[in-house]
Amino acid sequence: MNPALEHLTPDDLDDIGRELDAIRDELMADLGERDAAYIRKVVKVQRGLEGAGRAALLVSLFPPAWLAGTTALAVAKVLENMEIGHNVMHGQWDWMRDPEIHSTTWEWDSVSAAEGWKKSHNYEHHTYTNIVGKDRDLGYTLLRLDPDQPWKPFHLTQPLYNIVLALAFEWGVALYDLELDEARKGRKPWSGVVSDVKRLGRKAARQITKDYVAWPLLAGPSAAPALLGSLTANVVRNVWTHTVIFCGHFPDGAETFDFDETALDDESRGSWYVRQMLGSCNIDGPPVMHLMTGNLSYQIEHHLFPDLPSNRYAEVAPRVRALCERYGLPYVSGSLPNQYGQVLRKILRMSLPGGGKPAPAPALQT
Repeated sequence: MNPALEHLTPDDLDDIGRELDAIRDELMADLGERDAAYIRKVVKVQRGLEGAGRAALLVSLFPPAWLAGTTALAVAKVLENMEIGHNVMHGQWDWMRDPEIHSTTWEWDSVSAAEGWKKSHNYEHHTYTNIVGKDRDLGYTLLRLDPDQPWKPFHLTQPLYNIVLALAFEWGVALYDLELDEARKGRKPWSGVVSDVKRLGRKAARQITKDYVAWPLLAGPSAAPALLGSLTANVVRNVWTHTVIFCGHFPDGAETFDFDETALDDESRGSWYVRQMLGSCNIDGPPVMHLMTGNLSYQIEHHLFPDLPSNRYAEVAPRVRALCERYGLPYVSGSLPNQYGQVLRKILRMSLPGGGKPAPAPALQT
């Protein structure tokens, strides 16, 4: 058993489960107009920024207009991707019963289709969080981020192709959602891959047409700088998203788990909660940073309560931290430069054979 858990008894785990269930129930019962007003305001601001950015890029032959338009569009894309799209598709706002802001209808501003992403992220990642060999988000099938992942010669170049992944992250996620690795292993029919490729093709065509054809053509003489503005905004969004997500699960202190999927069959509620806490890390910062991360800077709270509206994570975080302190559990949190520096160091270290053996993964009690 991992030293961080050996002091916990089955009764402790049951108590943790009951306490966190009670916190969730309390917060969900308290949702109301102020929460609905929050997400509607964010959507309004995001759309205003996107409209202003697009308008400025129509006259982007003038450098100040290009800079203002590109900046506004980049911020709008980050807000849509992180605080709106990711969280809406988690069902955080389904309680409002607003057909416009609902997990079943939202299609985000990304080349990956909502349907495929919800399967790979909402189900697979949040079910098998940081389980080596089961959580495909552990390196996105490209990067080696844990010593228990087998080393292969191509990992030597992962510090380089991680840069490419960051710059084109939306495309990396879209290709990842195709599950080509699962098809090669015989766990997914190739007919399913063909269907997913067609879905990706339709979505990518719409995104490419919007960002790189339609809006630049509307800009007339400013077509070239308008296209560059759209490309720059997408790259900024991609790098930021990559940074936030990697800081949520891969800094020092984030646990990985090396046990068979069947071990999850009898996993207690408390054990599930503990696995989510140990496999996630937070980022410290001001409110504006939390907003721009989609409140995934509260990654621990997000993994405990993925369907709780993101504006409530700051409220619940002190209670989760206090619970961890009472039960002697780590609560990993740090500044963005510190967390991302640890991520980059791990990517470099794991590019080599071995990479250091961590403490044994927790054998969670049930």
